Amino acid sequence: MKKSLEECVRDSLETYFRDLRGVDPAGLHEMIVRTVEKPLLDVVMKKAEGNQSKAADWLGINRNTLRRKLVEHKLLK
Repeated sequence: MKKSLEECVRDSLETYFRDLRGVDPAGLHEMIVRTVEKPLLDVVMKKAEGNQSKAADWLGINRNTLRRKLVEHKLLK
């Protein structure tokens, strides 16, 4: 049976906390956003065949915001 994206994230977070062995995490939100955002942008850009306007529409963000994020993640060539 296939897992939903939410289930995969939940399982990964449970593993992350288990691996911390009681140490409190720091900057968890930012870490998760950055970890998920890069592959999201990469896959969407490939599916949109490099068309930033189309990718921005699919993501529901402004094209300039998409471009800035692509540069931040070093995904813009």
